Amino acid sequence: MIGWAGVDGIHFCFVRGFGEMVFAVSPMNTAGNYVHPLANNFQDFLRLLLACSHTTVLEQAWCSEQDEFNKLLREHAPMFEQAETLAIIREELSLTSMEEPFAYLKALQDEFDYSQIKYSDDYYDFVPAEPKIPEWKVTFDGSFWGQSSRERAGQEILVNKQFAWGDEVWTIPAIYICSKGLVVDFCLQVPQERIRSFMNKWNLAVDSDNTEFTDGQQMQIDVENPLNVNMNPKVTLNGAELTASRGCGLCWNPCSPESNGLEAQSAVQHYKLDPEQGYAIWRSAFPWKTKRKPQFKTLRVRLEQEPVAIPGSHFKVAATGDQTELMHPSTGKKYTLTVQGYERQELSAGHFHDPNQEFPTHFVMMSYTISPDLPDQSFMITDCARGDRPRQKHTDPMEPQANGDVLCIGISAGPNDPTAVVFGRSNQGKLRVACSALHFEPVEHVEWHMVFREKTRSDIDIDLI
Repeated sequence: MIGWAGVDGIHFCFVRGFGEMVFAVSPMNTAGNYVHPLANNFQDFLRLLLACSHTTVLEQAWCSEQDEFNKLLREHAPMFEQAETLAIIREELSLTSMEEPFAYLKALQDEFDYSQIKYSDDYYDFVPAEPKIPEWKVTFDGSFWGQSSRERAGQEILVNKQFAWGDEVWTIPAIYICSKGLVVDFCLQVPQERIRSFMNKWNLAVDSDNTEFTDGQQMQIDVENPLNVNMNPKVTLNGAELTASRGCGLCWNPCSPESNGLEAQSAVQHYKLDPEQGYAIWRSAFPWKTKRKPQFKTLRVRLEQEPVAIPGSHFKVAATGDQTELMHPSTGKKYTLTVQGYERQELSAGHFHDPNQEFPTHFVMMSYTISPDLPDQSFMITDCARGDRPRQKHTDPMEPQANGDVLCIGISAGPNDPTAVVFGRSNQGKLRVACSALHFEPVEHVEWHMVFREKTRSDIDIDLI
């Protein structure tokens, strides 16, 4: 090492053996990302500094895209004294600003062989060794995150069957023949640009706090999330249908590499996937219908989309007889909701069994009909507001009060659907009920939310054998 300096809390070093290249050493980065090359020589480093004005911009280029880099440039515009210093460097050393600093940095870092960097022994006294990617082993009862040590790995049969489902690109990379049944991996490929556009739209990051979104916004985020998998797979083996007994999934997000777990890295590595693209991988296990493993003559997979929630209209009603017009957000079809009953109610304390907590009990129950009528499972009506959280009981008024932050309470109007249940028939359609969220005090007005549930694509069959 022939030079070392610290600027703005970031260390820069000039290393012998690399043609006096300039590196950024950032101790606060994640493991494996502490050191990044910035310039082929000190002159280029100064030209980058003239172009970017601030070392923070240079140091963070490794984890940025062009738009983010441009934003950093705007946020770190030079102050008066900085501008004066940069002007002296430019004039005294006869240097010009780097014309395309981001392109220079990306090209240098993409081509650099990081294995050339050798750390001293004491480095590992402070930095733990990077965890190893787990061994690839697929069993019937296991998952991406763990396998039974007693269960033998299934026989892998590479398939690499690619197909389009709607506007999505899917692959079945492999199937696994296990003693108890068949395991199938389904892989959805998502372009990085689509993921980045989605994250930018909702201002999402790895450490995003989803509590800042309303329930309606969270529902819309789930609908738009390109890495969401809403499908129910079925397998037909030798003419007999096998039903999935269990499933699990994981995602690979190239826009947030620090959020990708070792299991996702293992899947991307095993299936030789392009790490610059996004992936959602779903694994389903199908038990055999026979006591012994059958001989494979034909094998067909059928993908059925699970109904997705499509946020609809918000509305307010106040009494029996009120009507409101609702419109399907996709089809534009209009429906009329007529209130058949509207009353405030209160749950008895006997519904709750925790003697140390006080629970909200006040809610509004609305019975209604819809014309033209809709199938039972094709919609639901919910309260736009979230209910009050349970609170700790206390007898001392001066004692601080703790609020529960985990438990959520709702009222179930029926065993299958929490917000709509059939009570009978009328000329206007089925009579249903919806219950508002629970509160400690009666609520004067409730804003309701109509949510449609439907499939947005047709089922698809794929022949594997």
